[in-house]
Amino acid sequence: MSLALYMDEHVHRAITVGLRIRGIDVLTVQEDGRNGVDDLIILDRASQLQRVIFSQDSDFLIEANRRQQRGTQFSGVLYAHQKLISIGNCIRDLEIVAQVSNPEDLADKVWYLPL
Repeated sequence: MSLALYMDEHVHRAITVGLRIRGIDVLTVQEDGRNGVDDLIILDRASQLQRVIFSQDSDFLIEANRRQQRGTQFSGVLYAHQKLISIGNCIRDLEIVAQVSNPEDLADKVWYLPL
């Protein structure tokens, strides 16, 4: 089973489009009607939907760390700093992760891009 991704609202649209062209299951916060919603709720929503959140917002790293410290389960976070990875490389890395990983691989974890 491949990963289903949940895209944070600040992710560049080209990344979402590029992943969809490659057949990756992607849902955006906007499509889910959660635009402008607090990051804590977004992380909970991703877990509820059994999707791994992809974000370029470091606030997700803070909350994921809190949950790891408390032993609170979450579906996982994929993170890439906007200045450290191009859109093309981001698409490539997310495609690889989505195709070769299972949801259990990222459960309660944070993975950083670029690979």
